[in-house]
Amino acid sequence: MSIERVSIIGAGAWGTALALIAARAGRQVTLFARRPELAAALATARENADYLPGIALPREIAITSDLVAALQADAILYAQPAQHLRAFCAAAQKSWPGNAALVLCAKGIEQQSGLLLHEIAAVALPMARVTALSGPSFAIDVARSLPTAVAIAGTDAILVDDLMLALSHGAFRPYGSDDLAGVEVAGAVKNVLAIACGMVMGAGLGDNARAALITRGLAEVSRLALAKGGRPETLMGLAGLGDLVLTCSSPKSRNMSLGQELGQGRALADILAGRHSIAEGVTTAAAVVTLAQELGVEMPIAEAVNRILHQGSRLGAEVETLLSRPLRRESE
Repeated sequence: MSIERVSIIGAGAWGTALALIAARAGRQVTLFARRPELAAALATARENADYLPGIALPREIAITSDLVAALQADAILYAQPAQHLRAFCAAAQKSWPGNAALVLCAKGIEQQSGLLLHEIAAVALPMARVTALSGPSFAIDVARSLPTAVAIAGTDAILVDDLMLALSHGAFRPYGSDDLAGVEVAGAVKNVLAIACGMVMGAGLGDNARAALITRGLAEVSRLALAKGGRPETLMGLAGLGDLVLTCSSPKSRNMSLGQELGQGRALADILAGRHSIAEGVTTAAAVVTLAQELGVEMPIAEAVNRILHQGSRLGAEVETLLSRPLRRESE
């Protein structure tokens, strides 16, 4: 399959960066903005001032709020919030091009069902050829053409290879994988762990504590991914360890910066009210905990984050609970 036409669904920071990636790789690109007024503003200013200020959008990128027009592509990259995927699938179903690839570029687990994103697509958009793109990739660095490597995962090896060729260019390097479950679990849970690391740093608990959270958090991600059919090597790769380290180490991460503000004592509602962008870890936390409990997977850090975000618990109490857990072997 030759992938020449690429559409990106979602004109936030990541969607805009993906449009730039595809354009630099020589593809014919359409960027879909849900709000007509945003599409018009982007088309006029050729800049996404709210999400990627200072980054020019080349004239070659078409911008539209017409979903049917945006779906006329060989590959459709979904970059809206994870919790909106089911609604997108319902809206796209009647106009879906028969052989088009759906590339899931959001990271999360559906709250209502506990399904991974490729599992939602299999039910809600069964005609789509589904893949996922994930890895350590801040939108602003990608938009500035700084070196970035990601994973593209899917069960159709030829499609994965075609997507790698279609999106790669000098500064953007995709690697192929056939582990959809492992890639998606890693991408979803790392956002929850980034909130935890942000809280630790915001509360002044130190770099030792953050390093311990990253390490033990990786163990939690691995347990859940393996329970969903993922593979250990995926968790050591770009979508696993690579994305986890990036997101848990920089205030450019929306999830880590939100955690920092929580650690400094700000209320979640106040933090969210002052933001344009969505921190996926907030909505994913409860879904991760529910899924882990259904699968019999122990995830104490994720559970602590969920209690702080959604059940009124305090950071100090959760730290004390984690530190008082029974001693055990690291491999357990």
